[in-house]
Amino acid sequence: MKAVLQYRATAGFRQFISATAPDWLSVAIIDEDDRETFAREMTDTAVLLHVLEPVTAEVIAAAPRLQLIQKLGVGVNTIDLDAARAHGVGVANMPGTNTAAVAEHTLALMLAVLRRVVSVDAATRAGRGWRLSDEVVDTMGEIGGKTVGLVGFGAVGQHLAHVLRALGATVLYTATAPKDHVPAELAEWRDLPDLLAGSDIVSLHAPLTTATQQLLDAAAIMSMKRGAVLVNTARGGLVDEAALVDALRSRQLRGAGLDVFTQEPVDPANPLLTLDNVVVAPHLAWLTPETLHRSMGVAFENCRRVRDREPLLHEVVPRDGG
Repeated sequence: MKAVLQYRATAGFRQFISATAPDWLSVAIIDEDDRETFAREMTDTAVLLHVLEPVTAEVIAAAPRLQLIQKLGVGVNTIDLDAARAHGVGVANMPGTNTAAVAEHTLALMLAVLRRVVSVDAATRAGRGWRLSDEVVDTMGEIGGKTVGLVGFGAVGQHLAHVLRALGATVLYTATAPKDHVPAELAEWRDLPDLLAGSDIVSLHAPLTTATQQLLDAAAIMSMKRGAVLVNTARGGLVDEAALVDALRSRQLRGAGLDVFTQEPVDPANPLLTLDNVVVAPHLAWLTPETLHRSMGVAFENCRRVRDREPLLHEVVPRDGG
């Protein structure tokens, strides 16, 4: 059986795949920018191991032997699910494999914004570490004693809530409905308007759907507490970026930590990148060797299930004959 991994894999990750792939599975690793090789390799592959490069209807149609699109992660908004259904191609994701990594990265962004890490780092390197501006010092802060609102409360949000509580924060969350299994001492449910109005830090953990597109529009951003921090490690499309720029420039918001953007890779001309109260990363909250190793374990198991015509783990779209 053949699988294609479309990803700019490091030497270490390539070695891991080579050492752990079952002997009945051949894995071709193709850089995202190598369109020609990718198109050629897809003509006879059974499984596409998908990271972030969009899987379009054209990609699916040009892969006549494709049986499974296996997302290495959770969000499937980069896959044309209708085209997959139309061609009888299964789609699966892997909830839980990146939970720890995303939660830790979210916390890192919160702390980086509150402690003005980027500004302090630059000043220290320039020999001005003990002569920070009043603006930098006066806008520093701690997580302890603050109210953190989590928009979406799946595995990542719940993992993060325990850490935030241990640091002395009060945790609120919003989801489609309150979760019966969540104890009140861990996190309290609020509807979105109340959560935005009452949180010192708002962190996004919701999937991108038609219902959540620009969930934080201009009105929602302006309803947040003055001086609040926004962190987004979910999807860029959840936020109206132009409205966020305005709120950050006016200091309505203290700062933002952003791992995701509406356009990815982020345009170097994006005005968010010019603001000194913004900390950014290139959609790598999920990316650790530990996450990749866990992910490949799930991927190899689903490849076996395709081979043996067994039900898939974490199936999003059923495959024909699955």
